[in-house]
Amino acid sequence: MLASAPVPPLGSSELLVFLLQAGVLLGAAHLLGRLAVRCALPSLVGELCAGVLLGPSLLQQVLPAVSQWLFPHRAEQLHLLDAVGQLGVLLLVGLTGLELDLGLARRKGPTAARVSAWGLLVPFALGVVTAFRLPAALTRSDAQPTVFALFLGVAMCVTAIPVIAKTLMDMDLLHRDVGQLTLMAGLVDDVFGWTMLSLISAMAGAGLTGAAVTGAVLSLAVLVGGALLLGRVLIRPLFRRLDRSGDRKATAGAFVTLVLLGAAGSQSMHLEAVFGAFVCGVLVNAYGRPDPDRLAPLRSVTTSVLAPLFFATAGLRMDLTALGGPVVLAGALAVLGVAVLGKFAGAYVGARSSGLAPWEGIALGAGMNARGVVEVVIAMVGLRLGILSTPMYTVILLVAVATSVMAPPLLRRAMARLPETAEEAARYARQTAAGSGPAAPAAPAGPPAAPAAAPVGSGG
Repeated sequence: MLASAPVPPLGSSELLVFLLQAGVLLGAAHLLGRLAVRCALPSLVGELCAGVLLGPSLLQQVLPAVSQWLFPHRAEQLHLLDAVGQLGVLLLVGLTGLELDLGLARRKGPTAARVSAWGLLVPFALGVVTAFRLPAALTRSDAQPTVFALFLGVAMCVTAIPVIAKTLMDMDLLHRDVGQLTLMAGLVDDVFGWTMLSLISAMAGAGLTGAAVTGAVLSLAVLVGGALLLGRVLIRPLFRRLDRSGDRKATAGAFVTLVLLGAAGSQSMHLEAVFGAFVCGVLVNAYGRPDPDRLAPLRSVTTSVLAPLFFATAGLRMDLTALGGPVVLAGALAVLGVAVLGKFAGAYVGARSSGLAPWEGIALGAGMNARGVVEVVIAMVGLRLGILSTPMYTVILLVAVATSVMAPPLLRRAMARLPETAEEAARYARQTAAGSGPAAPAAPAGPPAAPAAAPVGSGG
């Protein structure tokens, strides 16, 4: 920018179109998101629908001239929206890592590990098998079949902590044992999902060879090892100093800087940027432990502006007209069926093998079946890497929406069969006495604290 022949600044017409795009998408996302919440649905559903209505599924069909003017098919114009969306998703994922209850892992570890293991293995295996049997209309001819199969397996086995947390809060179930186990098993699923996504991202770029797989695993090990060292050497003293300072804004600035640099480091190693952002969030959670109040403004901006804009942009790339063909529609229904059946079966087997009651297994399956935010991010990554076709991208987003919508009624029915135990009642009393209330447990035995989990959950 300071060279003798600097790059020209953004043109006035491009800036105008970008501002209109961002304003229209954000306004529609907020409007439909609030409508979804009023209908007892996750706000993610409405935010995605905002993009769907303004994209090729409706606006382009009804008012093609308006659609072409507002969303011109020029890469440089769409990249402006993509850049803002990427910033939003990196901060959202970083905050998710920051808000994981790591103490819950120690308390509920063995049982949650069994539930999570089965809840990962069964849908992952079913997803891989399904990928090889999908019709050609849903796959890309230039995508490596094995990479695509692994990618679909990951998409089938992930769980969305934000959706689970928000659903459990809204239903007053965070003090129940099943609620805590669901969060813990979902935490393991999230870590596995981000890790596998990074490995597959590296394989997609370098080809599925022994050297590429080995390089991806080594890069992952170097990234995690370096991050742990950085946590002890830099993050712990940095946030201790920031907490003692009177500058409340500096904490948020430091967190955003670490998340972006972590994402850049991950991307430079041919891993996925969201993994680096997630790792940074977990490190700040484990070593920095910043005052939640200092990050509250960042959470508000991320969940009310950047994240809805990202989800609306994701919906903008959905093309529901691609599902009009019977072959594609049948494939979409098959993928949705595999996603639901695999997660329910895996969670149920894991619960029963741990000695839990049948209805507890069903409740765990209902909660872990919600894929929400994580599935949307995975779909966007697959589209960007050239692994997914537009119809398959649309199918995966439909899975994200459908499974998030299914969670509350299924949980409600299952939990109605499980009477509250004395230990759960005591935990509820401790949470209430601590001043946190049922929707935001803060007692040591409870799940993530309200100031952390609630805002991100509201994002989808």
